[in-house]
Amino acid sequence: MSDDWPVAELDLDAYLDRVGLGGQSLPATGQTLGLLHRAHLAAIPFENLDIVLGRGIRVDLESIQAKLVGARRGGYCFEHGQLFGAALDRLGFGVDRLLARVWRPDGRSPRTHLTLRVVADGESWLCDVGFGSSPAGPVPLTEGVPCQIGAWTYDVVPGDLPRTWMLRELQAGEWVTQYTVEEASVYPIDVVLSNHYTSTHPDSWFTQVPIVVRREPEAIRSLRDRVHTVTSPGHVKQRRDLSDAEWMDALEEEFGLAFTGSERNRLIAGLSRA
Repeated sequence: MSDDWPVAELDLDAYLDRVGLGGQSLPATGQTLGLLHRAHLAAIPFENLDIVLGRGIRVDLESIQAKLVGARRGGYCFEHGQLFGAALDRLGFGVDRLLARVWRPDGRSPRTHLTLRVVADGESWLCDVGFGSSPAGPVPLTEGVPCQIGAWTYDVVPGDLPRTWMLRELQAGEWVTQYTVEEASVYPIDVVLSNHYTSTHPDSWFTQVPIVVRREPEAIRSLRDRVHTVTSPGHVKQRRDLSDAEWMDALEEEFGLAFTGSERNRLIAGLSRA
């Protein structure tokens, strides 16, 4: 287990129960890695709603597991990545935490995404359960070799700078870069600093609108402000705008997130009125 990350604080049994794998034998193999990755995505949604509720995001492991495991909420990359990484560490996998720059046209994005490189069966895998539109399973870190996961296709290629590499997804016949990963050591304080920007800076899209995503094997369901989107393989999107009541119904019925009456009112108040 990593000396830099407080993984001993994780209640592993509670986490495994949360993702529906409690009581199972889980050796540190590639098969187990895929099973864990899929189970985490199915059980725990991606969301930034604590920012909308004015609470901010805490990224110490105790706070993360209290929220995502105990309170059965979702979270975003710094929460998902640390929780999943701690579970993998505890189960005996080799885990590196890495920071990435989410792609944007000008190439000037900050390091605001946490992802994992995991060793299983002597091979290295990209495991990302906290990207929203995360890969549906582990992606082998084999340069330039397309990887098909269900109906989705990814590859990993060198980045523009030394010691960087890019995750790409095949969308409508075109390779689209998701993010660029830097091969540099990451420590908990780096996550604290990146999270502070992501959860508080006015230029961060997470401070601007509510975002909720659930990754399913054959579709990605999302709420971005009032827009409900279902993305199918090939980047085919079906979109519709939701009323206040429809938005809350979707939050609870599609994404499995429940809130008190006062929290519901504050979330609705955070939606656009256009």
